[in-house]
Amino acid sequence: MILATTPERYCLYDSDELDTIIAAMAHNVSARLPVHECMLVGILRRGEPLARMLRQHLAALTGQDGPPLHALKVKRYADDLSLLHAGTALTENPELATMDLASMHLLVVDDVLYEGHSLLRTCAYLASLGARQIHTAVLVDRCVQKQPIRADIVGISLQVAPGDIVECHVPPYEPDFRIELVRHGQAR
Repeated sequence: MILATTPERYCLYDSDELDTIIAAMAHNVSARLPVHECMLVGILRRGEPLARMLRQHLAALTGQDGPPLHALKVKRYADDLSLLHAGTALTENPELATMDLASMHLLVVDDVLYEGHSLLRTCAYLASLGARQIHTAVLVDRCVQKQPIRADIVGISLQVAPGDIVECHVPPYEPDFRIELVRHGQAR
């Protein structure tokens, strides 16, 4: 008899641990980029609130307002990693198209770098608008990119089984800020 078990959930990082990680990412950003010439681009959904958190830490570090933040909707996978769009869907942001992106350091922020489609599509879009200096930051890098892209700033590197899912729970989309590993049961 073959039985499939239900998925098991493990909390890998809680809110306090993640706040420390975001603070470390902000230190990394401030060491690598001129924050006063920087603009954050948060990938919706969870990359945008992460960019807001990063912005708050950057403001605390510099004693000035954090860099401007703009959101960009990019979608390829559902949260369970089922494919939603064969070609990564990006909704253009008309506000970004009116800016002089060539004179800024752009920092694209996302929650999980999995195969790299969303980050690559976002960077290509920003380059098409004239951006010359595009950097990337992710809270979690799964270390399995299939596209020619990498994250410049990484909060956590996780190597998990291909069938497992790394879930970032980020307010306001979830009540608690945490990272969970969803391990699917195997047939026996």
